[in-house]
Amino acid sequence: MLDDHHHTEFRTQFVREPANLRHFPALVLNADYRPLSYYPLSLWPWQEAIKAVFLDRVQIIAEYDQEVRSQRQAFRIPSVVVLKDYVRPQKRVAFTRFNLFLRDEFCCQYCGAKGDLTFDHVVPRSRGGVTSWENVVAACSPCNLRKANRSLRHSGMHLRKPAKQPTAEEMHAIGRRFPPNHLHDSWMDFLYWDAELDS
Repeated sequence: MLDDHHHTEFRTQFVREPANLRHFPALVLNADYRPLSYYPLSLWPWQEAIKAVFLDRVQIIAEYDQEVRSQRQAFRIPSVVVLKDYVRPQKRVAFTRFNLFLRDEFCCQYCGAKGDLTFDHVVPRSRGGVTSWENVVAACSPCNLRKANRSLRHSGMHLRKPAKQPTAEEMHAIGRRFPPNHLHDSWMDFLYWDAELDS
């Protein structure tokens, strides 16, 4: 089992910045062959994947055609790696801007619009509303302005679904509906192999 330091390390090295992942990213699977994270997809830059191979932390499942060379040998760049030790998924979902947008599926919780999103306090802060999962929703700017600092009842507006704290499983399921921009062919078996079970 990995200690806490390694848990953190495995999780924080997934990068959303495309610059780090432009060339040959590796899909990182947990020891149960499921991605550690779907959104952002658990990816490492190829250098990290090769380092993990040498440290004997991962096993290579699939490779790119491209090779890298050291002074002594040439080897193909890993495209899918699986952790040798199982990492327990985090149970608690951090209350962040990104996670809030993900929970609300990147659309306004009043009208369903997808662009120009911001946040709205359902019970306005001026009326004692707190900043929490249960009181903050994604909202488009027009709806946010329309509601202003009124309660739902006084504004005549309605939430598409109640605001609540999501579970890690719910976030995982939502994340899978937003495939990343960059998908390598060798990843497909590992990303969607269980999709039919949920439909």
